Amino acid sequence: MDLYTSLISGLLFPLQEHFKKHGSVAARQQMEVSQWWEDERLKALQLSRLRRLLTHVEAHVPYYRERFAEMGFKARDIHSLSDLARLPLLDKTTIRHNVEALKSENARHLARFNTGGSSGDPLIFYIGKERVSHDVAAKWRATRWWGVDIGDPEIVVWGSPIELGAQDGVRALRDRLLRTKLLPAFEMSTQKLDQFLDEIRNVRPRMLFGYPSALSHIARHAEAREQRMDDLGIRVAFVTSERLYDEQRQQISKTFGCPVANGYGGRDAGFIAHECPHGGMHITAEDIIVEILDQQGAALPYGEAGEIVVTHLATRDFPFIRYRTGDIGVLDNKPCSCGRGLPLLKEIQGRSTDFLVAQDGTVMHGLALIYILRDLPQILAFKIIQESRDLIRVLVVVEGGMNRELVSKIELGFKARLGQEVEIAIEEVPAIPAEKSGKFRYVVSRVKPD
Repeated sequence: MDLYTSLISGLLFPLQEHFKKHGSVAARQQMEVSQWWEDERLKALQLSRLRRLLTHVEAHVPYYRERFAEMGFKARDIHSLSDLARLPLLDKTTIRHNVEALKSENARHLARFNTGGSSGDPLIFYIGKERVSHDVAAKWRATRWWGVDIGDPEIVVWGSPIELGAQDGVRALRDRLLRTKLLPAFEMSTQKLDQFLDEIRNVRPRMLFGYPSALSHIARHAEAREQRMDDLGIRVAFVTSERLYDEQRQQISKTFGCPVANGYGGRDAGFIAHECPHGGMHITAEDIIVEILDQQGAALPYGEAGEIVVTHLATRDFPFIRYRTGDIGVLDNKPCSCGRGLPLLKEIQGRSTDFLVAQDGTVMHGLALIYILRDLPQILAFKIIQESRDLIRVLVVVEGGMNRELVSKIELGFKARLGQEVEIAIEEVPAIPAEKSGKFRYVVSRVKPD
């Protein structure tokens, strides 16, 4: 670690967190210790924090106060982690219909968040300072596993309007101080990709962060350009938000000359698991309880695939208790060779999005269109199918039915991205069908880039 990085991670970033009233520094320091605890000690910590969370929501969160009363449940009835199964599952529909009732009555300074919408089922929810602090701490700890830290030069390839819309003067200054450079993942034209490669060479980052599809796309472009990128001193490429495929890992690693560290989670569920240098996908057990359930909601044993359901223990202000992620995963009961006691996810079968090709040949991330639909509250679910450069089909499940205003908003947004002459065929459907494999793909492009 160089002197500047030490100054940022040891002084300036902690000062920022202090002024924001975030407890991320203390949380990360505790996590650095607890990651080495044995399984039983971690479970004891989880049980203690679970009791604290349930005691709070029983007293202060209207939704759970009513549910507990209907069930005759008391928080003091929790004697083991298996007792969690007595509580109802939480899904996006339930949250959508109970947003206000899920807010703690004594919550202050809640921040409004959206999910990315890649599942086709967007969600609006709220996060308090405790949750933010613990999520920052979890990511920070995982960053340090790879020998990099806050303050090391970083390139972020991202597409969220939350980040892209926040690039005001204060944010720009903060990014310069933290040596973070944001590259928008929405547009992947040849010209943009050339600029990205130049930017990466100029910054010479120690770490990359972004969607696996975006980083692998940039890597393939560098290879096509015969431009060497493995001599920049990049130590690790962190990927998240999509399923990481083996060929993507190989492409990114080969092109940038660094290992790839997978991360699993989301804005709603939190930072569920991170990959360590030994290959273990470690669950953030201090904050997250993971259950793997079958279609009837029963717990599955280690090694069997089922839905990933999470309870985030730092969500008193807006609880995520037994939250259905919609992803399929497998728990592992074998320890990681790194020596950490944190439990492992053996397999994650998450969702991913495709790239789309605009009428002029511009390649862009599927999220460019997903965000347009996500921000329309009437749309409950959707699927985008690109048949050709001239035709996009949009399947939508709409609350209250379609109307001309909604159609116009979709058409305007899509044409602004894809081209004014592109036909946008919008079809209202009662439900979004799965693929033949049983998996869901919410952005499907049948158009190959030039």
